[in-house]
Amino acid sequence: MDAPTLIEKATILVVDDTPDNLSLMSGLLKDRYRVKVANNGEKALRIVRGDAPPELILLDIMMPGLSGYDVCEALKADAATRDIPIIFLTAMTATEDETKGLALGAADFITKPVNPPVMLARVATQLKVKAAADFLRDQNAYLEAEVARRTRELAAIQDVAILAMASLAETRDSDTGNHIRRTQFYVRALAIHLQPHPRFRHFLTDATIDMLFKSAPLHDIGKVGIPDRILLKPGRFSADEFETMKAHTTLGRDAILHAEKMLGMDVDFLRLAKEIAYYHQEKWDGSGYPEGIAGDAIPISARLMALADVYDALISRRVYKDGMSHAEAAVIIREGRGSHFDPDVVDAFVDLQDEFRAIAARFAD
Repeated sequence: MDAPTLIEKATILVVDDTPDNLSLMSGLLKDRYRVKVANNGEKALRIVRGDAPPELILLDIMMPGLSGYDVCEALKADAATRDIPIIFLTAMTATEDETKGLALGAADFITKPVNPPVMLARVATQLKVKAAADFLRDQNAYLEAEVARRTRELAAIQDVAILAMASLAETRDSDTGNHIRRTQFYVRALAIHLQPHPRFRHFLTDATIDMLFKSAPLHDIGKVGIPDRILLKPGRFSADEFETMKAHTTLGRDAILHAEKMLGMDVDFLRLAKEIAYYHQEKWDGSGYPEGIAGDAIPISARLMALADVYDALISRRVYKDGMSHAEAAVIIREGRGSHFDPDVVDAFVDLQDEFRAIAARFAD
């Protein structure tokens, strides 16, 4: 004799208030399936909601207490039991009875007295349908979990790539310390604060803020192309040296563009990194570099980065200067409202001063 299939090992719950009917149905099913019985709706619900629910239910309609319709409705309303197929097994033969049962979610409707071969065939059919549906649900759950896992991996790879690139710039300049971490958190704080603002809400979606946070460390990636004699100079630059230093914005953008060309595609998570690297030295009044653009022509990402970068430079100690206090730096930031910085970004900074201080302390050099 062949080994029984998974469907043949299924557990079937028979629910009927008549002992003879329970005995008859058990006798017909027991050679192929495991059989459980319940003589009322309340007991049926306890069995189905137990540790080992059945794969299929044969359910009488007319019972004292909870009717078969009541039991069906309760099971279909519960996410844990709604996928168990129910076959109504009843002496009620009116069309409206069958229509009501199917409307409640029953899979089939068999009238008594039953024809054993037909009843067994219909039970087998519903078990096969359930097995296929369960397989698809399991596959979908697996695929969803796999997509989530690979998405997390991709995000981690992106983070590592960005931080690795940013570290190249940081290793060239021993004074930068935790600058890239602090500015990263400053930018996110400003973006979250400005998210509801009418001028920014079209741009500052949750996804964009996440990309801003990831991209901010690349704002000075172009410094890898600046000669040490200028980058590490312990003092003010000459006019010629400053012109060379200003090239770090173009070098940073071009480095990211080159990486994209090597991949043969635009990379979404680097779009903001290019903006930040290239435009973060622009000023609201048009006196910045590399293009000297002004106002809203400057990308929002770069406007946020500009304030974060300047604030951190002011409070940080360098070979040629001591770091300012927060209060002193805040005065300079406010003085730059409408000239160096977007006025609304400065207003956000003023509201967030405690958070800026906390970020500076958390990532102190």
